[in-house]
Amino acid sequence: MVATNAVGAPAVGRGVFPGRPSPRAAGMAALLLTVSIWAAFALSARALSASTLLPADAALLRFGVPLVALAPALWRRRRALAAVRPGPAVKIVCGAGVPFFLAAMFGGSLTSASFVGAIVPGMVPLFVSALMVARGRGVPRGTQGAGLALIAAGVVALVWRYAVPFDGDVMLGSGTLLVASGLWALYTVGLREVDLDPVGSIGLLCLPSLAVVAVLVAAGVLPTGFADAAVADVALFLVVQGLGVGLCAGLLYAFAIRRLGAERSSVVGSLSPVAVVLLAIPLLGERPTVAVLVGVPLITTGVVLANRRPRPPREPEVSPDA
Repeated sequence: MVATNAVGAPAVGRGVFPGRPSPRAAGMAALLLTVSIWAAFALSARALSASTLLPADAALLRFGVPLVALAPALWRRRRALAAVRPGPAVKIVCGAGVPFFLAAMFGGSLTSASFVGAIVPGMVPLFVSALMVARGRGVPRGTQGAGLALIAAGVVALVWRYAVPFDGDVMLGSGTLLVASGLWALYTVGLREVDLDPVGSIGLLCLPSLAVVAVLVAAGVLPTGFADAAVADVALFLVVQGLGVGLCAGLLYAFAIRRLGAERSSVVGSLSPVAVVLLAIPLLGERPTVAVLVGVPLITTGVVLANRRPRPPREPEVSPDA
């Protein structure tokens, strides 16, 4: 999925050693790996409906594995985590926690991997802009407005053929993916309001999310199928959701932003919908429809434009003789 936050990574030594890649090359490699993980998330959202795992099982892996892997580091950050204000914490936990996860998985089960990969990250800039306008932060300027319009047009192009004639499942799935995208925008805004490094941000998200899933499973609200799940399915979601999305994506993206800058990282990260469409062909047997071939490029172009910062107005030159 295309996340838009710019969380700084821990400082890394800048010494140059023979055989080591340049900072720019290392940042680009980290970013490409992040895009691959985002694409894998979209693919897994679609693949879950055909696996022996249930959504609760995938959620337990998604939020539990990072906590196990980062337990010592999170213990050292316990005071910083306890100091986070309730408002931003709620935005982060709701925006990327259980509500987002279940919405993305349910929407993916009713649509396709291409829809997940395009709608969820693609609509985030539009929702973030709406939140900023609602908070009095100003309207989009320059190419940003055109980018947001292209994103909206791309989503309309994706769902139009299912609106006339009406396909209830796909329209419900698309609406649920829009909700997931709106939640992720809330998560993005929440991350900007906390003073945590990437490891601390992962802990703030996963700790309460795992607790919520565990309570829902114990109460019977969310059924679990671990007992009868295939080992291959458990291993796949452990790697993709737990280690990939839950752990590596956040750390790698923060590292990429440190090396390349937020603007360049956002532009390259917009390739995620394209990667999903291409990977869904051999892995899931999905063939891109005309709607996908039109909508995904519109959304990708819109994300690129929406993440471009308008240049500040140039000061008028004053003649020395004036």
